[in-house]
Amino acid sequence: MSSIKLLDCTLRDGGYINDWNFGYHTIRSIIRQLVESQVDYVELGFLRNCEYDQDKALYNNCSEMIPVLPEKRGNTMFTAMALHNKYDIDKLEEYDGRTIDAIRVTFHDYDIDEGLTFIEKAKEKGYKVFCNPINIMGYSDEMILKLLAKVNRIQPHAFSIVDTFGSMMKSDLLRIYSLIEHNLDKSIVIGLHLHENLALSYSLAQEFIAMKASERKSVIDASMLGMGRTPGNLCMELIMDYMNKTQGSVYDVNPVLDGIDDHIAQLKQIEPWGYSTPYALSAKFNLHRNYAEYLIGKGRLRAKQINQILGGIEESKKTAYDEAYIEELYRKFQNHEVDDSRLLGTLEEQLEGKKILILAPGASILKRREEIEIFIREEAPIVFAANFAPVDFCADYIFCSNAMRYDALEEKRQDSTVLITSNMTDVCEEPNVLNYADLSFNEKGVCDNCVIMLMKLLIKLEVKKVYVAGFDGYQKEGGNYVTSYMASQYTKGMEENIRNRACVENIRKQIEVVFLTDSLYNG
Repeated sequence: MSSIKLLDCTLRDGGYINDWNFGYHTIRSIIRQLVESQVDYVELGFLRNCEYDQDKALYNNCSEMIPVLPEKRGNTMFTAMALHNKYDIDKLEEYDGRTIDAIRVTFHDYDIDEGLTFIEKAKEKGYKVFCNPINIMGYSDEMILKLLAKVNRIQPHAFSIVDTFGSMMKSDLLRIYSLIEHNLDKSIVIGLHLHENLALSYSLAQEFIAMKASERKSVIDASMLGMGRTPGNLCMELIMDYMNKTQGSVYDVNPVLDGIDDHIAQLKQIEPWGYSTPYALSAKFNLHRNYAEYLIGKGRLRAKQINQILGGIEESKKTAYDEAYIEELYRKFQNHEVDDSRLLGTLEEQLEGKKILILAPGASILKRREEIEIFIREEAPIVFAANFAPVDFCADYIFCSNAMRYDALEEKRQDSTVLITSNMTDVCEEPNVLNYADLSFNEKGVCDNCVIMLMKLLIKLEVKKVYVAGFDGYQKEGGNYVTSYMASQYTKGMEENIRNRACVENIRKQIEVVFLTDSLYNG
C-alpha cells in the first residue's frame, strides 16, 4: 500500500468558481462519487462564520455537514478548511467520529502564531489537524526552519507545502521538500497543494512522488478536472491514474470521470479556469493573484504591459494584496505626460458650432443602423469612433485609448484622423496624442472607459451637447460588440456597468448627453 494519499478539494478550492454554491444534491453526489473512487480524503468545504445555506459548501459547524455525508464511507476520511481569522474556534464541536475527521488550518507569514494557536485548539477537540501555511514560496529557508520548529512542538497531523501563487518549479520543490523532510518530525505527514499558473502541477506532483522519502507519509491535493480559482489545481483524475500505474494504488477513476461529466464540466463552461498568461506572469514574480486579476479586469492591457507592471511591484507588497497600490502603479504606467495644448486648440476650432456624434462599438449600432444613418445625413455631425474603426459609418476621428484595440485600426482607419491617449505611446506612433491622466482620473479615482474619456475630452473642448450610439453596457447573454474580435476573454459585467453609469451621471452635469440607441447608462 502506498504511503502517499490523495485529498480531493473540489468542494472547497473549486468553490471559488461558483461562490461554493454547488447545490445540495450536487454536493452529495460529488462526495458519493469520490467515496466510490476510494480517494483517501474529501474536503467538504470551508468552516466559516457564515449564514448556513444547504446549497453551499460553507459551514458554521460540523453538525451542518451531516446531511451531505454518505452512510457508507469506505476508507475515505473527511476534512474541512478553516482560516483562523474567519472562523470562531469556539463553534467547533468536540470530535465524535460522525462528521469530519480532520481540519486544515491556513495562515499567512505575518500571523503564524495565531494560526498555530488555532491548530492547537482544534487538536485539543480531538481532530487531526493539517498545518497549511499560505505561500511557502514567500518564506526564506530561515523562516521555514523557524516555522518547522514551532510545528514540531505542537505536533499536527500534517504540514503542507502550499504553492499559493503557483510559482513553484522543480528546483524550488526540491529545496523546500529537503528542508521539511530533514527538519519536520518524522511522524508528521507532508502535504502538497499545487496551482496551475505555470502549467506544472501534474509534473511537480510526479517529481514530489519521486523525491519523497520512502518512510514519510504524505498527502497530495487535487480536484476534479482541476477545478479551482483560475488557473486551477492539479487534476484528480490524472494523479489517480498516475498513482495506479506507478504506486500500486487502486483508485477507481470512473466515478470521478462521471462526476466531471455530471457536474464539473458545465461549471467550467460558465466560469472557465485553466492556464492563462497573466496568471503565469503573477506566478513569475510570486505575487498575490489579485494583482493580475486587477490588471486583467481593466481589459485594456496587452500581456507584455501586464508583465511590466507586475515586475515593478515592491517585495513588501507581493504577498498581501493592496488594491490602492496596484491602482497607483496602473495609473503611473498609463500616464505618459504630454503637452497636448496645441492639439486641444486645433480640435476646439474644428468642433466649434458643430453637432457631435460618438459611435461606440456596441451591437446596437447594427440594430439601429438605418436611424443612425438618417441622423448623420440630416444633422451632418462630426463623428468620433471610440476604440474602433466603423465599417458601416464614416468617422472623422477615431479616439483610441486601448492598446488591445489599436492593432485592429491599421487596415480600417481609412481617412479618419486617429487620436490616441498618452498611455499608448509605448505601443504605437501617432502624431495626435492627448494626455491620458486628464481624461481618465478625477477626485473619485480612475475611470478609463474610452467613451467616458471621450466625453471628458469634449467637455474640455467646450462642447455643450453630444449624441451617443452604441454605448450599450455589458451583458452576460448575447454579443456586446459590433464584431467578435472585440470581445475580450475577460468579460466585464455588473461592476463595470455600475462604475460607468455613475461616471455618465456625473458627466451629464457638465454636458448634455443624448443616446440614439438603448443603453444601460441612460437613466
